[in-house]
Amino acid sequence: MSHAPAVPVLTIDGPSGSGKGTVSALVAERLGWRLLDSGALYRAVGYAAGAEGLDLSDVEAVTRCAQGTKIQFRAASGGETRVIVNGHDATDELRTETAGAAASAIASMPSVREALVALQLGFRRAPGLVADGRDMGTVIFPDAAHKVFLTASAAERAKRRYKQLKEKGLNVTLGGLQREIEARDSRDASRAVAPLKPAEDAVLVDTTGMGIDEVVAKVLAVAQS
Repeated sequence: MSHAPAVPVLTIDGPSGSGKGTVSALVAERLGWRLLDSGALYRAVGYAAGAEGLDLSDVEAVTRCAQGTKIQFRAASGGETRVIVNGHDATDELRTETAGAAASAIASMPSVREALVALQLGFRRAPGLVADGRDMGTVIFPDAAHKVFLTASAAERAKRRYKQLKEKGLNVTLGGLQREIEARDSRDASRAVAPLKPAEDAVLVDTTGMGIDEVVAKVLAVAQS
């Protein structure tokens, strides 16, 4: 058996709206590493299932969809990552709350998670990988050398999401977003499969009231420690 050194992985886990996506993309860019946005994988499967008109409670059909969906991440200008689902650029559709709710619903199905594990492990290629999600450090890459768990208050996360969606011209309310975020937190933290919790060896970073540059600097310090 060859004992080639494992490709380094930095996992960045945390709840919705903690800034994981932006921070992960910037950290990956700074390190020159690959990026895995695992949340987008679930959103992509939810999107693909919707495009096929599947019933999201039909576990077998959704699992088949997860096994057959082709997902690619493409770097665009300005550090943005475009998500290509079955050849279609679905980036904007994947950001909607509908896609988020679909992702959360199918993420609780063990067979769907299993179908996506192999796909996620395949992103681990030289020179390194920044893996952003909810169970990257606990389930997918438990052997990762560097682990971060980002968090922020639900009120702060709702504010950030509100600003993001308003800029896209979407009609949302702050109170509604906060309720959705709190409901999703409790669903994600209490599910039987891969609940949302920090890995024991993760560095906790509370981003409430912190600027993005400050968070990126903290995470880079962990990656370079």
